[in-house]
Amino acid sequence: MFDVAVVGAGMAGLICAQRLQHRGYQVVVLEKSRGLGGRVATRRLQDTWADHGLRCLEDQGIFSQALVQKLFEQGVIHLWTDIIHTADGGKLQESERHPRYVAADGITAIAKFLATGLEICRGQRVQAIAPTSAQTWALTLEAADWATALTETTIAKSLVLAIPAPQAVPLLEPFANQMPDLLAAVRSVEFAPCITAIATYAPQQVKLADISWKAAGSETSDLAWIGLETSKHPESAKPVIVAQSSAQFADRHLESTDLKSVGQQLLKTAQDLMGQDLLPWLSHPEDLQVHRWRYGFVAQPIADFCLSTKQPLPLVCSGDWCGGNQLESALQSGWTAAEQTAILLQEKGIFGGDRSGSFGDLLNSLSLV
Repeated sequence: MFDVAVVGAGMAGLICAQRLQHRGYQVVVLEKSRGLGGRVATRRLQDTWADHGLRCLEDQGIFSQALVQKLFEQGVIHLWTDIIHTADGGKLQESERHPRYVAADGITAIAKFLATGLEICRGQRVQAIAPTSAQTWALTLEAADWATALTETTIAKSLVLAIPAPQAVPLLEPFANQMPDLLAAVRSVEFAPCITAIATYAPQQVKLADISWKAAGSETSDLAWIGLETSKHPESAKPVIVAQSSAQFADRHLESTDLKSVGQQLLKTAQDLMGQDLLPWLSHPEDLQVHRWRYGFVAQPIADFCLSTKQPLPLVCSGDWCGGNQLESALQSGWTAAEQTAILLQEKGIFGGDRSGSFGDLLNSLSLV
């Protein structure tokens, strides 16, 4: 039996689990995927890689600032660029300047750092949650085909749902009469989809020395972002481009059964926007992979940094959809969820150790070295 079960190993879930473990509670993290970090995701390719979710790490507030500082000190991340261009009508213009950071082995290095020392069970989808007569939560699990099956249920004294709000709704709906306000708040959250095209090119196709930009964004087309992934790790022999769509483009193509053609459309849009003369090779990749993010970006968050209830048992909801829509809100939400979970446990007479401190103190307790 665990003091806390955290569902979801994204940024909010990992911070929440670390904080609670740091306070002396027994914590398990249940993650349905192979990887950690949620949309902080890296796709492994032949002889290279690409970040196909979170594009880079930047200072968005006190939590992300502390994380950037710690990861930089540890050598996990390095400065990538301070210039992101705006693309429009075949022209590139500089937008606002501030430092953006990336990791030498891909952005998932951030999640691996935050997962240090945690008990994480991957490939475990939570199918249902239910209170027991012993005043604990019973979580019914379904293991992925590639994962080792755990016992059919996991038992915990409290529960944190650190997953996209639409995925939390079906788990919470059986308790609508006991937590009507919490469920209504979770239902109010809206996400926007995104489609990411990961294009790899033969070295002879692309003259990297002629490319003066590292990334560009757009607010006026089907393309939201195009990044020269190779510039994050220039030792790679294979040029790689990542293009991310607008929500409107993703809405139109989200259910497509031919994602490669959708990816080709996105690359052609990027080529037209950046300029055919600038990137004549862009729409002719050697290899193309396309990823569909159903919950790509938070379109309508809630104001609170977490939601909690005592009924029927201690339960907290957390994520980047709490208090904002960026990495900063995910980190702050995870921290706040941990503090609220500790309060709910203490009210039931369940105390952890005496460890306290700031977010910086927590980060200082972690190390990949």
